Amino acid sequence: MARIPTSSRDTVPQDQTAAFDDYVAQRGSIPDTGPLSVMLHVPELIKRGEHLRAYLRGDESSLPANIRELGMLVAAREMDCQFIWNAHAAMGRQSGLSDDLVNNLRDKRELSGLSPAESAVINYGREFFRTHRVSEGTFNAAMAQYGTRGLVELTTLMGYYACLAFNINAFEVGLPEGITEAPLPV
Repeated sequence: MARIPTSSRDTVPQDQTAAFDDYVAQRGSIPDTGPLSVMLHVPELIKRGEHLRAYLRGDESSLPANIRELGMLVAAREMDCQFIWNAHAAMGRQSGLSDDLVNNLRDKRELSGLSPAESAVINYGREFFRTHRVSEGTFNAAMAQYGTRGLVELTTLMGYYACLAFNINAFEVGLPEGITEAPLPV
């Protein structure tokens, strides 16, 4: 159970009820789990964030689906975020990531047989999450794979999912029922 209750129209800031109403109308319900269940307490966050999310996860991004999912998984693993891991591990597999890559990333085992594109994402994300910087060599390897546009998108994608993980972890949002993936060993 999360540290805060599910929001309602009566509990959001009065100046944000229109944003709350718009979000609930689009979605058809009030989320009771996940990062959006936390963020809906301040509906303008969702209103503004949904545009970014749609861009990063959609066809407008220059990154292929498997690389986007890998970026999300790296953020989830590095942030020890069970919810995002569970939400994206199966999608990562469906997008073309191998079972070995997903399972070994989850279990913090050695990763082998990676493509240069996969290595660039993992090395870039891990280095940034762990040191809060990216070395010249890691940066150049990622830039060679994705170019300026792709690397900006990848960086923003991982940062966005870190933001979601921060909300999930800080507010102790639990996993939904019927999880499909083995939990992260944390």
